[in-house]
Amino acid sequence: MSRRSFTRAALAAAVLTLPGALPAAAQGEWRPTRPIEFVVTSGAGGGTDVFARTVQGAITKHNLVPTSIIVTNKGAGSGAEGFVYARGAQGDAHKVVFATNNTWLLPMVSRVAFKAEDFRPVAILAFDEFMLWVKYDSPHRTAADFLAAARSANPPLKMGGSQPKDTDQTLTSLIQRAANVRFTYVPFRGGGEAGTQLAGGHIDANTNNPSESIGGWRGSQVRPVCVFRREPMARGELVTQTQGWHDIPTCSSQGIPIEEFSMPRTTFLPPGTTPAQQAYWVDVMRRVVETPEWKDYITRTSQSTRFTTGDAFSEHIRKDVEASREIFQAEGWLVN
Repeated sequence: MSRRSFTRAALAAAVLTLPGALPAAAQGEWRPTRPIEFVVTSGAGGGTDVFARTVQGAITKHNLVPTSIIVTNKGAGSGAEGFVYARGAQGDAHKVVFATNNTWLLPMVSRVAFKAEDFRPVAILAFDEFMLWVKYDSPHRTAADFLAAARSANPPLKMGGSQPKDTDQTLTSLIQRAANVRFTYVPFRGGGEAGTQLAGGHIDANTNNPSESIGGWRGSQVRPVCVFRREPMARGELVTQTQGWHDIPTCSSQGIPIEEFSMPRTTFLPPGTTPAQQAYWVDVMRRVVETPEWKDYITRTSQSTRFTTGDAFSEHIRKDVEASREIFQAEGWLVN
């Protein structure tokens, strides 16, 4: 992960008409003239916050925009605070929204004062992985151990995550259905807070992204027991003295029959912005993913860079809405 009043058909129609990248000639039609605000739809320390600040750092170091950038965290209401704030910035391309799939999923499960089609899409810059994490000194050494304990626990074990009815709770629901277990889901304001609560022993597990808990793993506070991928992560540098991301087994090999679950790192502009402004930011983000700072971030956080914009972005939204609607319907979360 990483959250109302429109129908599936309306959303599908909207995303299929999202404008794609424009010719280079159009990109010179607009440039920022005052400081830029990156609006982060999560709390400080979470994966979306780290994402935004990495982009900010790369832009600043390589002078990719002519003005300064500030980062503002507006994560209340599962990120709705940030979207409502950006929706009110009609036509202001000096504000860039940093989000996940909560842009289009949140209006499906909460009555919020925005719709996904209110915003002009810029790009998906990366896809983040999900892992099942436990406290470092937890007796559950594997996901199979954890599942066995969860099945017999009374009261249910506590699974923490970023915000209610968001990506983390969606994954928790999938685990429950796939592995025949039940948890008490405890939402927090972001992945950073969920990691802190796990390190303190206030919850039993969470489904954080690697970037949200890498510090806790290095500091022997939390540890991953499995990753929601078809294959283990690519081999790279060690995170701890003895292990790297590649050493973490897949969850499907540990008794959780979920082969893959990932989350896009997305950027949008407020409503009323123009195609030229969109093209400007598409170009900026495209240059960001070519910087050494971005490549280092991707390596450190074990994400996948698949720069996606235009029609491909629209198609990703359509497919995610379709798959998520089935889960939300089963959980009784849909509000329309």
